[in-house]
Amino acid sequence: MRRRPRSLTPTAVSTVVDNPVPSTAAWLAKLNDAQRAAVEHGGPGAFAPGAPLPPPLLVIAGAGSGKTNTLAHRVAHLVVNGADPHRILLLTFSRRAALEMTRRVGRIAAGVPGAAATLAQGLTWAGTFHGIGARLLREYADHIGLSPAFTINDREDSADLMNLVRHELGLSAKDKRFPSKSTCLAIYSRVVNTTDSLADVLNRAFTWCLEWEPQLRALFAAYVDAKQKQNVLDYDDLLLYWAHMAAEPSIAADLASRFDHVLVDEYQDTNRLQAAILLALKPDGRGLTVVGDDAQAIYSFRGATVRNILDFPAQFDPPARQVTLERNYRSTQPILAASNAVIDAARERFTKNLWSEQASAQRPRLVTVADEATQARYVVEQILAAREEGMKLKQQAVLFRAAHHSATLEIELARRNIPFVKFGGLRFLDAAHVKDVLAVLRWAENPLDRVAGFRVTQLMPGVGPATAARLLDQVAACTGAYRAAEALAAFAPPPRAAADWAAFVALIESIGTRATPWPAEFELVRRWYEPHLERNHEDASARLADLLQMESIASTYASRERFLTELTLDPPDATSAESADPLLDEDYLILSTIHSAKGQEWRNVFVLNGVDGCIPSDLGAGSDEELEEERRLLYVAMTRAKDDLHIVVPQRFYVHNQTASGDRHVWASRTRFIGACALPLFESCAWPPAPVVTAPGAAGLAAAAKAKIEIGAKLRKMWE
Repeated sequence: MRRRPRSLTPTAVSTVVDNPVPSTAAWLAKLNDAQRAAVEHGGPGAFAPGAPLPPPLLVIAGAGSGKTNTLAHRVAHLVVNGADPHRILLLTFSRRAALEMTRRVGRIAAGVPGAAATLAQGLTWAGTFHGIGARLLREYADHIGLSPAFTINDREDSADLMNLVRHELGLSAKDKRFPSKSTCLAIYSRVVNTTDSLADVLNRAFTWCLEWEPQLRALFAAYVDAKQKQNVLDYDDLLLYWAHMAAEPSIAADLASRFDHVLVDEYQDTNRLQAAILLALKPDGRGLTVVGDDAQAIYSFRGATVRNILDFPAQFDPPARQVTLERNYRSTQPILAASNAVIDAARERFTKNLWSEQASAQRPRLVTVADEATQARYVVEQILAAREEGMKLKQQAVLFRAAHHSATLEIELARRNIPFVKFGGLRFLDAAHVKDVLAVLRWAENPLDRVAGFRVTQLMPGVGPATAARLLDQVAACTGAYRAAEALAAFAPPPRAAADWAAFVALIESIGTRATPWPAEFELVRRWYEPHLERNHEDASARLADLLQMESIASTYASRERFLTELTLDPPDATSAESADPLLDEDYLILSTIHSAKGQEWRNVFVLNGVDGCIPSDLGAGSDEELEEERRLLYVAMTRAKDDLHIVVPQRFYVHNQTASGDRHVWASRTRFIGACALPLFESCAWPPAPVVTAPGAAGLAAAAKAKIEIGAKLRKMWE
């Protein structure tokens, strides 16, 4: 018997009211009833200083339902009605989202007398979880055993430090291959963010590493010890330290007293640490608003858990109020009907039914093709046809479950000379030359940062790992504020580095003592680095352009510490000379994994490989929880489309070297998430359509015979 989906509509939780409290505010007039119910939650007089804070609120915001607009109006409503903007904590998952939210709040409040002046200094506590965590840790550093001058390792630097510790423990010299540095860091990060035990994480996600559990436990303990000795934190520490700090009663009370209202965007993407932090800040939920969509929870591989949003209402007594946003402003009604049918079969969810006023006779297409090559040709021909009808390439996107699923399509696009951008690849800050310059600044900020020190010292000719290790040991043994410069001056450099050593010492002393003010010290580092750039890279001029761009970015920050922190937590959206070819056309097609496409929208969307084994992935069907997340992935992909949606179903795939029988074709079946109930909501078709063949008549045969004779005569005449 098929299990009926469980819909979460607790009777104790109030849903959208039929007749919301009328409001005469002009800036609320464009909101629909559900949005306004969320914005005005708490009633009049609930936001003034000293007034009781409103009870907890959960806004279930369906795809394309105006979530950002609603949250921005909620913040503006708080300020307009007397809330102190400096006592509002707004948490997002990207710095860009926080800036956009702040700008929207300012625009909304601009027409309200007095509100603009109140917001003149902005929302000072709007940012990402990790960014806000870094600020708070610096403020409370003396109370929790941290130095306020700590530096923050990005993922690559954290992996390098993990590798150093791994090598020091002798784990890189085992008879059997020990997990790589990136795998070790992934395991460590999963344990921290899920708060699960190491054994549980290994059993669930890293079964091939189970035999190494004792060694991994020792490695992680040594990794933590190394970070503390070097006064560095990694990305996960920003949440871990914050959560532990919030668990201390005296600090928790002080933290909670700083914020009247806490608002969280994309709550379905939070992990257990983030949920614990929120509950510590607002134990009774008063003043807490979270916005999200359980149907778009797709980041469990990052440690996020859908349980945070599903269980949110019941964590408070009385339960949190629930307001559901169902009106969609993005997609046509046929696309929404098909998307609703896919998510309706979920085992557990909040009840909602997306709808739109955008009618259309065009249903989403479910297109059956022979194989991946035919799939690529179909996509390209449809994209070009849409372009001929006036739709830009940028308004079209091809989505896929895994990055390698687009390989055949990329070849076809290149053959047809269609420019495209694929989301993924090397980040700007991961480029070698950018990391070199940032490492100099990080080492000057914290001379105990061994990863940064290793990178910087090995920029010098003749300095290898062994020499760098001896030098960094001397740095660690030095006392005084300028230990790096002192150690460098006392160190005997290798002969090849002797000519450059004095300039190296002078640079580290200048920026270490802050003799050169910020941001001029970035220019100082860049000028010192240029000869090393030319020595190590053939495309030095292109890479220098990256550094000049970074120098321009640096000038917008008030201090070196703020620059390094913000850049690590939220790097700029820029393309590195090391990683990308320049676009040859101002218009280009978007290729993206579904995970990277979340939050985006396009007029015309193609979903590749709508078959079992791809959606759901073979690797994502091991448990009910994983299977449900795969269903949500398809739902997210479908709801990116505004006007046209194509789900392409190849009937067979060519598999290379995955079985004892070698290369072979495997047959595929349509994804299980589009069942018999959902099929009528799609336009099912095969491509290419079968050609219509008709038998020639007598006159046609006679003409053909005559033509054959005439051609034959001409061919014979050629040789006469």
